[in-house]
Amino acid sequence: MASADPIAALARRGFVVVTGKGGVGKSTVSAVLARHLTGAAAGAGARRRVLVVEVDPRENLHQLLGAAPSGGEIVDVGGGLSLQHLRPRAVVDRVIEERIRIGAVVRKVQASAVYEHFVDGAPGLKELAILEHARRLLDEDRFDVVILDAPATGHGVSMLRAPLLVSEVVEGGPFGRIAGEIAALVADPERCAVVVVTQAEEMPVQEALELRRAMAEQLGPSGRRPDLLIVNGLYPAVPANQAALAGAPAELVELWRRRRAVNVGELERLEREWPEGAAERIELPLLPLPRGPELVAALGRCLGGRTEAGR
Repeated sequence: MASADPIAALARRGFVVVTGKGGVGKSTVSAVLARHLTGAAAGAGARRRVLVVEVDPRENLHQLLGAAPSGGEIVDVGGGLSLQHLRPRAVVDRVIEERIRIGAVVRKVQASAVYEHFVDGAPGLKELAILEHARRLLDEDRFDVVILDAPATGHGVSMLRAPLLVSEVVEGGPFGRIAGEIAALVADPERCAVVVVTQAEEMPVQEALELRRAMAEQLGPSGRRPDLLIVNGLYPAVPANQAALAGAPAELVELWRRRRAVNVGELERLEREWPEGAAERIELPLLPLPRGPELVAALGRCLGGRTEAGR
């Protein structure tokens, strides 16, 4: 049975990882969730401190939220929401600086070719750095919720697996300790939630199904399941009343019917192949709005209406 508000359940976890196939609106959904989780709609007294972190080198999350580019810094967007564009290399450098603590030695280490190869080539190191950054912010109580706009599907699973892989290979030292702590965080469904974003199209749905299976098989002895499935960009139903379509070009109406039929077919596929209880599902519509704050606000209203209805 669906909970009254599956989004509120995400807030109780503290750390939320959003992943899905590239191009399905993952960053947009991350921004919508971040806005919603501040609790601003419920009144100032209910607000949470929410940080949304992106790792895409293109750094475009600020455009969705109408804010200045982060450039690696934490930017206050207002209403309890902040954003940050994270550079994994900078996080690795910080760990080295904290452990060595002697400026001249740090600079020498970081300038060495061995260090460059280590950072660029060590399996799981950059992924570990990203997750460690989020964990630290939560532990320091700077934010109530940290949302990670994670890499696309396959890379998203690799990121979640990275702490376990590193902890198995590196048993001691700062990276071994950090890996063990983060592996425990990712494995704990009470502290970490995973949101899968898809569209009701053949390839995105296939990747979402494969992601669910990969999480079950690869994330620790017991695996993990997604906590929420968000189907984004659904075409609305074509009006049955022909008068409502008066003046619309016939070829566009036919395209609309075909796209809607594809959506319906893929939603039925999810009903068949996504196991009951594997994750709750929320559906968001395709809206004729430019990619920016107006779209985020409109989808936030759709999200609020659907969670209140217990979808």
